[in-house]
Amino acid sequence: MEWSFQTAEELAAALRAGEVTSVELTDEAIARIERDDKVINAICVPDFDRARTAARGADQARARGEDRPLLGIPVTVKESYNVAGLPTTWGMPQHRDFVPAEDAVQVSRIKAAGAVVLGKTNVPLGLQDIQSFNEIYGTTNNPWDHGRTSGGSSGGSAAALACGFGALSIGSDIGGSLRTPAHFCGVYAHKPTLGLAANRGMDLPSASALPVDLDLAVVGPMARTARDLTLLLDVMAGPDPLTLGVAHHLRLPPARHERLRDYRVLILDEHPLIPTGSAVRAGVNRVADALVDGGAHVERHSPLLPDLAEAATLYNQLLFSGSVARFPVDAYDQLRTRAAGLSADDRSLDAARLRAMVFSHRDWLEANHRRELHRHGWRQLFAEFDVVVCPITPTPAFLHDHSPNPLERRIGIDGVEYPYLDQLVWAGLATMPGLPATAIPAGRASDGLPVGAQLIGPMFEDRTPLRLAELLEQKIGGFQALK
Repeated sequence: MEWSFQTAEELAAALRAGEVTSVELTDEAIARIERDDKVINAICVPDFDRARTAARGADQARARGEDRPLLGIPVTVKESYNVAGLPTTWGMPQHRDFVPAEDAVQVSRIKAAGAVVLGKTNVPLGLQDIQSFNEIYGTTNNPWDHGRTSGGSSGGSAAALACGFGALSIGSDIGGSLRTPAHFCGVYAHKPTLGLAANRGMDLPSASALPVDLDLAVVGPMARTARDLTLLLDVMAGPDPLTLGVAHHLRLPPARHERLRDYRVLILDEHPLIPTGSAVRAGVNRVADALVDGGAHVERHSPLLPDLAEAATLYNQLLFSGSVARFPVDAYDQLRTRAAGLSADDRSLDAARLRAMVFSHRDWLEANHRRELHRHGWRQLFAEFDVVVCPITPTPAFLHDHSPNPLERRIGIDGVEYPYLDQLVWAGLATMPGLPATAIPAGRASDGLPVGAQLIGPMFEDRTPLRLAELLEQKIGGFQALK
């Protein structure tokens, strides 16, 4: 039997029943990577010797009667996580030789749960692209069309899952970095509520991994099914033991509903600042039709919805004000000069990004205050709805574009070009207020590429969109339906 595309849940059951060993699963996964990854380039740092050792240890533990959530299951880890003894570079040549001495919190957690780490997956330079390519490790291709991107910045993880290179992966998200690769590769991902999962050891390479509270950024699970997302999130969730974990314990509320017909859902397929491509719109509507068919209460408009244009501007301000914090002084001065030359009437997202790069602390506090107003608006909306369904990006996976300046790139949407970074507005809808969002496959475009949608839920009610993702998988299929 071939195990590579079985779910983590199925593998755990087979391991418990003695139908397969972790060594057999690991050897099969390694053989598949060695055979197929030459053209995909998802696994940038293999760790096969230690994986085989871990697999033998998992089998011995099971023989002693142990049973942990991920015991013996092969997984991958995004390159940006510290794994003791392996390089952590973020694709940045200046960090080529950095090898951390200890694991990131999340790597420690999945290992403690029994996972077998096959290796690390590819990322873009500094994690700052919607693609995954860098000078150190090269380009990761989309498994469905090698001329297209697998997404970024967790593009290596999404491609690995789509190719059967392990059952699970862990990634991170600030600009859709979990959700966009999942959408492009036809798999599942979950962006947790901001602060739900500890991120220590998933920060820029340095000698000391500190427990920093990152604004906007989260770490989260990726999988080939919705149930596997929940399995992995339960391992990842919880505060850092060095900080909030000293006094706090996590207790996520259950999903609001167990049956599809009990869900109240708001469908969004239009944004005021960028059009939605026909293929993605069809995917969102496929989800909407499944909800209606299942008896859910579905609406397409609500006066409670926070202003999408202001939300996009706020997201870009918060994102880009932080992105230049470590820029050299001369580069920062050049940005100030460029920002001062903008017309006062220029309200484009490009202008918002440039102005944000030179925000004062006063400017940032004002943006943060407006974010709190949006969070309050979302709380009011989620008193009337359980989940919002919307696009992740306006298009399926696009052709590789390695031109050096993302600000000068363009994204084509049904034959019309738009600023490349404007496609982030949908990802930012959940990121800016810190809401949980689950990326699900929603079928294929006419050219065969996967398309997805995201299910945005109430803050710290991550189980609500995750449960809806499970129910929708039963209605419209998931990754397996794409194969």
